[in-house]
Amino acid sequence: MTIDLNDFTRVNSDTNGNPRYVIHYLNCMPNIEDWNDQYGETVRLMNKIGGRKYHNKSYGGGIVFQSYNLEYTIKSIKEAMKEAEKMHNNLKP
Repeated sequence: MTIDLNDFTRVNSDTNGNPRYVIHYLNCMPNIEDWNDQYGETVRLMNKIGGRKYHNKSYGGGIVFQSYNLEYTIKSIKEAMKEAEKMHNNLKP
């Protein structure tokens, strides 16, 4: 899956004034079919690179990133997805 700048939605800045962007978890989910809790596993994966579960009723299934450079954030998301897929494929019997 490709991720681009249009997949992100700008939300209110954090308490320190840092910009925040939300993306739906399906855009960040690696191609792993046998995850039991796809949303939870994707949030845990994105936690490793600074993403957090977005607690807002108006945007269900969101992951929020604090970012001044969305291109770098996208690169980090893609690398995390590739690494998760690689690890999962190595664990398959």
